[in-house]
Amino acid sequence: MTAPTRLRLHVLGPLRIVRDGHEVDAGPRQQAYLLAVLLARANQPVGTGELVDLVWGDEAPPTAANLVQKYVGAVRRLLEPGLRPREAGSYLHRQGTGYRLVAGPDVLDLADFRRLVSDAESAQSDGRTADAFATYLDALALWRGAAGDDFSHGPAARAIFTALTAEFVDACVAAAELAASLARPAEVLAPLRLAVSMAPLHEPARAALASTVAAAGNTRPRPVPDRGRSRPAPDVGVVGRAGELATLRQVLESAASDGGRVVVVDGEPGAGKTRLLAEAGAAAERSGALVVWGHCLDGDGTPSMWPWVEAVGALLDRLPAASRAAWLAGELGRLVEPRGGPVGSLMLPDDGGRLRLFDAVAALLASVSAQQPTMLIVDDLQWADTASLALFGHLAARPPRGAVLVGALRTHAPRPGAELARVLAAAGRTPGHHHLRPAPFDLAEVVELVRRETGQTPAPAVGRDLHARTAGNPFFVRELARLLAADDTLSTDAPARYGVPSTVRDVVLDRMGGLDDDGRDLLRIAALLGRDIDLELLADAAGLDPGISRRRLGPAEALGLVGPSPESPLTYRFAHDLVREAVAGTTPPLTTHALHLRIADALALAGTSDDERLAHHLWSAAPLADPARTADALLRAGGRAASKSAFDAAEQHLWSAARTARTADLPERELAALRQLITVAGMRSMYGTSVLDRLARAEELAARLGREREAADFLFTRWVVHVQGMRFDRSERLARRLLAAGEASDDPVVQAYGRHAWGLQQWSTGDVGEALRYLARPGPSRPADLGPRAENPLRYDLRLLSAAMLGEVTALSGDIDGARALLDDLELAAGEDRYAITVWATISARTASIVGDPGWALRAAERGIAVDSGFSFVFLGTYQRLVRAWALAMRGSDPEGAAAEIRALLADRLLDPPVSCVATWYALLAEVRLAAGAADEAADALERAEQALATYGQRYAEGLVLLQRARLLQARGEPAATVRAAARRARAVSVERGAHLFARRIDGLLTELPPDDAP
Repeated sequence: MTAPTRLRLHVLGPLRIVRDGHEVDAGPRQQAYLLAVLLARANQPVGTGELVDLVWGDEAPPTAANLVQKYVGAVRRLLEPGLRPREAGSYLHRQGTGYRLVAGPDVLDLADFRRLVSDAESAQSDGRTADAFATYLDALALWRGAAGDDFSHGPAARAIFTALTAEFVDACVAAAELAASLARPAEVLAPLRLAVSMAPLHEPARAALASTVAAAGNTRPRPVPDRGRSRPAPDVGVVGRAGELATLRQVLESAASDGGRVVVVDGEPGAGKTRLLAEAGAAAERSGALVVWGHCLDGDGTPSMWPWVEAVGALLDRLPAASRAAWLAGELGRLVEPRGGPVGSLMLPDDGGRLRLFDAVAALLASVSAQQPTMLIVDDLQWADTASLALFGHLAARPPRGAVLVGALRTHAPRPGAELARVLAAAGRTPGHHHLRPAPFDLAEVVELVRRETGQTPAPAVGRDLHARTAGNPFFVRELARLLAADDTLSTDAPARYGVPSTVRDVVLDRMGGLDDDGRDLLRIAALLGRDIDLELLADAAGLDPGISRRRLGPAEALGLVGPSPESPLTYRFAHDLVREAVAGTTPPLTTHALHLRIADALALAGTSDDERLAHHLWSAAPLADPARTADALLRAGGRAASKSAFDAAEQHLWSAARTARTADLPERELAALRQLITVAGMRSMYGTSVLDRLARAEELAARLGREREAADFLFTRWVVHVQGMRFDRSERLARRLLAAGEASDDPVVQAYGRHAWGLQQWSTGDVGEALRYLARPGPSRPADLGPRAENPLRYDLRLLSAAMLGEVTALSGDIDGARALLDDLELAAGEDRYAITVWATISARTASIVGDPGWALRAAERGIAVDSGFSFVFLGTYQRLVRAWALAMRGSDPEGAAAEIRALLADRLLDPPVSCVATWYALLAEVRLAAGAADEAADALERAEQALATYGQRYAEGLVLLQRARLLQARGEPAATVRAAARRARAVSVERGAHLFARRIDGLLTELPPDDAP
């Protein structure tokens, strides 16, 4: 007997036979499969009947036993070509009624793997951790894919090969644990990713992969975290973009020394923007920079702020665990971690939450880029939601040192919208801004790209034809070249002009013709999932086993329509957005509804935390989806979007929820949607008139459902909208309704609404005495009654504002000590709550300013500004800054600068549209100018104050305006009698209104004047 000099058998991946260093064909498919089965059962006897079952299953032919005998003989000759007939071989033996393949570690990779795993386990037991880890790595390196990867298994055989997969996955998990203990996570990433791709539902493997990726990100010099790293693999030497790459390299180098930079890359679809940036990013990483990506995705199902969820997540993954946790505990947590639920209060919404979030992102980028040059790329800005664009603009205005902010977008299909155009225009004014527009390829570049893509140099006529047809668009060149290469027409001098697609969409549709019905249907579902395709989700939506789903994508992958994502073994990706758009366009509308519903069901089955995505698919499935389910999902989506300050997206979700619920006569859900929708409107920029119809509808629903308190909530908020806009004729009617409802109700909250609304209505129109009478009535309006805001934000805000305004009105009535006591109690009750401190500081500072006490005013204003240094509570923060400027000027500190700041704040924040207290601020500006001796400027300010009184009718500060008018007369040297007459008129008006504070201040002016009978 002679035996091969060397034999190596591989079953850990595609089946291979290597004899004397040369690979040998395993023969016909069933023969090869029989060998694979015997290798999987190596060193164990396998009966002939069992082999028949394993190879053929239920489809075994009558001659199956004879075929087994035939295949065994052929396999023996493959393994040992010199074996004589009937001679006993070294490997494949007859045993009983079956066969046994004998192969040890020196011959079979499976046997080698098991030996190495055993050695690793022994080393670990002996405490030789490093040796154990190294041995595990050797064992795992033997796997090149799933065992028997090139065969489809029947039920019986599947169990055998699945068991082998389990051995590999278990070894990967064990190796990952050792990698963690040795701080060498990167070394086990590749086998772990392979394990998860082979066993996607194996939870320990998925958990090990996640923790290993995170650990690798915290230990490697240039980590590659999962989030924010997704981009196409760069070409080796991108064709025709040397100039753009050089510019990007220089920009990154200058950012570290000269300050942050902004780059905008735009061009037509398919111009190669993303490939250019992928190559630039790879070069930046090689130079030691950190590169993170955020992707704006096409489709309403994309979660709001998605590019920033990706990019900020990647930046956070860069940080040590403790630092990352600290950032997440602040504003960034609501961006990258799923949070939702109903949104806040109706009364004093936090209109600066978005700015705080944006400042936190800027601070994080600055922190990271201070340690390592950072390139942050936001791709496909044309698809960005409004909030994402706003954040891009915020960072572009002040890019931190060491950071390069890159935005890429299409110039058309679609054209940039108005908001994107505004953001780009602002970015263009940033010092050091760069604009790159990749030019179409010339003829030589087209020919070179075809050569690289297909391995063939096109004939001159073909090259010219391709250049003409594609206008040098790189993506179109690539797709058309592949099509022609498949038809073997690249090298002919006479290109086939007829029947060749003329657009990218035509190319995609032509290639889809190579798919069967099952493949096309699966691809259409994938197109509705988005650019990135979650294979598990796709399988669930299609009702397929994950393995079958992956195999059905195989032809589409072979045609270049989709391909594996390099970042995740569980994700595929469309070759380009244009491909996905073309595929999605082939789906009939009625079919689209049904597919969206299947995707929604799959998301729900997977227990998704992506509320916005689920809501989109349910909304798109109408009328097939249950409206109650759709409304509930949209409500959750609105809460999630609002938590990220994506207010446009939140409004869209919530308005859709309200419409869905109203159409289906679901009043409870409609009311819930309207409540949140109204609150989001306030969070954007305080309340405007656009919300009034929704408030009226919400009040109607609450009353219809017998919810007295909720109806009062909405009626009171309508009153707030009119008061803030100084439409006092309309607000008075609503205040009367609230007062009447409160007097007729036993509910203390409804009673409080009535007292507060009527009291502040009287304050606004100048009847301070009547205002005090209602605000001072017993009820839940004292600081001690605040309680935790989280329990009920609306009631908390009512009590907070009532307590604060009682302090201001008490001061107006002349009881300054009583007012200070009330406001001091409120400050104590506010504790460390930023929101409560802001409200206290605003009202206290305003009260101190009308009292004329700069010290008190400055202390209150500066504390409020300190807890909100980023000026995120814009409406309330404006009042604080106005008072601070007034107080500093009255103390003689830069009165000119203070006056300029007051004028700027008024113009920027309070006049368009006009909001409450305009006359007060102009009166205080007049006081500042009088103190500086600028009588003419004081006169101008007083004219504006008097115009506000006449136009809007908010007269609580009329005594203050008249006081400053009398002092202006005094400053201009008017006769004492003239000044005295003006002062007495001011005093009479103040006393009539119950504003005894101003009467006393006017008394002070009168004592400065000579007596009536003085010469």
